Amino acid sequence: MTSTKTPDVWLPIPADEIEGLPEGFAYRFWDGGPDYPADPADCAFYAVPYMKSSEVVVRPLAGMARVQVVQTLTAGIDHVEPGLGLLPDGVRLCNAKGVHEASTAELALALILASLRGFPGFVHGQDKEEWRSGFYPALADKSVLIVGYGSIGAAIEDRLAPFECARVARVASSARTTARGPVHTLDDLPALLPEADVVVLSTPLNPSTQGLVGAEFLAAMPDGALLVNVARGGVVDTESLLLALKSGRLRAALDVTDPEPLPAGHPLWHAPNVLITPHVGGSTSAFLPRAKRLVAGQLSRFAAGEPVRNVVRTTG
Repeated sequence: MTSTKTPDVWLPIPADEIEGLPEGFAYRFWDGGPDYPADPADCAFYAVPYMKSSEVVVRPLAGMARVQVVQTLTAGIDHVEPGLGLLPDGVRLCNAKGVHEASTAELALALILASLRGFPGFVHGQDKEEWRSGFYPALADKSVLIVGYGSIGAAIEDRLAPFECARVARVASSARTTARGPVHTLDDLPALLPEADVVVLSTPLNPSTQGLVGAEFLAAMPDGALLVNVARGGVVDTESLLLALKSGRLRAALDVTDPEPLPAGHPLWHAPNVLITPHVGGSTSAFLPRAKRLVAGQLSRFAAGEPVRNVVRTTG
């Protein structure tokens, strides 16, 4: 006898808080807690809990024999990749393109401006009641290199547009032409880095970008240049960055680190010329409304038998 059991959908946001969810599913709330809301074998669509460790979000995958879509609420998928081999063939892995662009681009611009204009020093000066006047670098007339020119990289350039940069160069995994200009490949970095006053990392973490920013990369940046990382900590070799910072040759503004969270006592905390924020690029008031719209839209397409969007991998 054919089973008529309603397929389960696992959501990290309670279903009654999301407008526009289609009928025909049993919605289960799971935000990474120790107990599952139902049998993973009955899950057809798994929306991954947000800002949870890889160990947590991968844990139910081994039991999801009937899952068809795994939807992250992050732009990156590296935290889910370790569990993809546990899934049956044909499962579509989708990322959260459209959710984090605005928030992450805002933070990238804030880190650039705060670092160039000396805000960390002003905060320390305020604590000590010191008036630290003087001349500080401006973003105007600077050359900026964006490494990782996907939707977030493009959103960063949108926000750079009013700041009268001398130029913006773009790098991605493949070359192409955009309305704003050419996009170069990683192979072009040796020629681009010496001309970059500010280098912004917004690339995904994958085998081609793991440790991309090492000693050779940093040595190619000009004296006084600023490295901004809103990508993943693993894109940067921490030891090489520490050497560059301690030499006084480069500055950095990091929303992500390796290791992460950065443990107490780690030398990066007190390295010179570095500003650190605790991986808050996407976790803003803009996240939840966009995440809800993404989930509702994806599930509506899934229910109607239409292709889901943002597919970055299919298992098998």
